[in-house]
Amino acid sequence: MMMQTAERAEVNPLEILLVEDNPGDVFLLKDAFDHSSLPVHLGVTRNGEDALAYLRHAGYFRSVAKPHLILLDLNLPKKDGRDVLYEIKQGPALKPIPVVILTTSAVGSDVEMAYRLNAESYLVKPVDARNYSGIVKNIEDFWAQKTRFSDEEEET
Repeated sequence: MMMQTAERAEVNPLEILLVEDNPGDVFLLKDAFDHSSLPVHLGVTRNGEDALAYLRHAGYFRSVAKPHLILLDLNLPKKDGRDVLYEIKQGPALKPIPVVILTTSAVGSDVEMAYRLNAESYLVKPVDARNYSGIVKNIEDFWAQKTRFSDEEEET
């Protein structure tokens, strides 16, 4: 789904892979991105196996763009998000892609595990649907900081 307004048309969109099995959360995030200033193309997979196929350009996902950012739920069907994060961070091709955990779990052991497996950030889904714009704002801030840091590295 390409989300862009007339003023965003000239800018290449941020490619985001959302790995989320809850259709309500997918809808709320799409809506929040639609109302943000960040030009985004949001790819969605609904289970861990499809997420890895997407990232490896396998089967149905042969022609998808490599994401700049992954939003990963931990509790997924077929392959758990914890296993997906582990596999992403093992291989040289996928390891550099930033992974933001976006989940309902605020359990300390889940947070520790995510950072131990090199997730870049851990966000707990809001209880109130109106607060999904805050998630998108966090992503905008994260991406702006990452882009600035990458630009500084290239200058040195």
